Amino acid sequence: MSKSVTILGLESSCDDTAAAILHRDGMGQTAILSSVVKGQASLHADFGGVVPEIAARAHAEILDLCVEEALAEAETSIAQIDAIAVTSGPGLIGGVVSGVMCAKGLSAATGAPLYGINHLAGHALTPRLTDGVPYPYLLLLVSGGHCQFLLVRSADQFQRLGGTIDDAPGEAFDKVARLLGLPQPGGPAVEKAAKLGNHMRFNLPRPLLDRTGCDMSFSGLKTAVLRTRDRIIEEHGGLPIQLRADLCAGFQAAVVDVLAEKTRRAFSDYLQAEPSAPTLCVAGGVAANQAIRNALETVSREFGAEFTAPPLALCTDNAAMIAYAALEQMPLRPADDFSLSARPRWPLDKSSPAMLGGGKKGAKA
Repeated sequence: MSKSVTILGLESSCDDTAAAILHRDGMGQTAILSSVVKGQASLHADFGGVVPEIAARAHAEILDLCVEEALAEAETSIAQIDAIAVTSGPGLIGGVVSGVMCAKGLSAATGAPLYGINHLAGHALTPRLTDGVPYPYLLLLVSGGHCQFLLVRSADQFQRLGGTIDDAPGEAFDKVARLLGLPQPGGPAVEKAAKLGNHMRFNLPRPLLDRTGCDMSFSGLKTAVLRTRDRIIEEHGGLPIQLRADLCAGFQAAVVDVLAEKTRRAFSDYLQAEPSAPTLCVAGGVAANQAIRNALETVSREFGAEFTAPPLALCTDNAAMIAYAALEQMPLRPADDFSLSARPRWPLDKSSPAMLGGGKKGAKA
């Protein structure tokens, strides 16, 4: 029987400030004792997107309050925390720095070991937290900033099978919402409008379906929406509500078709690993889109695989996934020291070429 662990997790990579406490007992069973997430939507609403400087300042102001609330909700004191996990990349650097510095301070004050966690690993390992999915499993990580197919072999081994070469789907949803005068965040707004629209009214492209492999592109689709919008405005003297809904439906259908077909191709690579229980998992904020979930579930059935998607609260950014990733990685590596730094870029699969190029700070993804 192993020792039980109570761990505090912190997340501040974008515009959600989060703290969570998890407990793993001596039998290896993990429970979420608390999960606190404070969004910043109202702070960024007037700007049409997340402003990094505003986000970083907001994180710094409320991280300690989130920790206090998480401790109270878990009925736990800081003295009972055995380890501290924090997102140390990738993300908006100001927000990541805020979280790392807070975690370092708590670690120094309590003596609890510190674990810097890749934000993407948190998403990638969430299916094990929620559903106990066995390795290896196929993961589609689809969010505002990332879109990758990953073969998750273990808590620290991730093989990228493909990904977006430009905009992530969540980013494309947000940009399309802005183009069409819909509120942010764009994903829910476009999905809501699409339910009232005819997805066949406009012929929008399905980028890269004519190419082999699992790589994706959504920038051209966004541009096609822009040109279609401009044509509608020219013809009608404005953007009628029904035509806007039709355009949202057409855009969403194109994204769904691309993700579904690329998932089929990813399955071909995944099944070569001969998993004992083939499973497709989807994680990230865009996983909340019901049309995308339905399409991926259909593809899973085609391949005789299980399908799982975390509950909405664990699809979007949260600290429970960061704490859980640390629990999974603890047996595989030592804790970090106070030289732990914030990383704006941190690809999970270090052996594959960067999807989005690199620079002085390293590969983007």
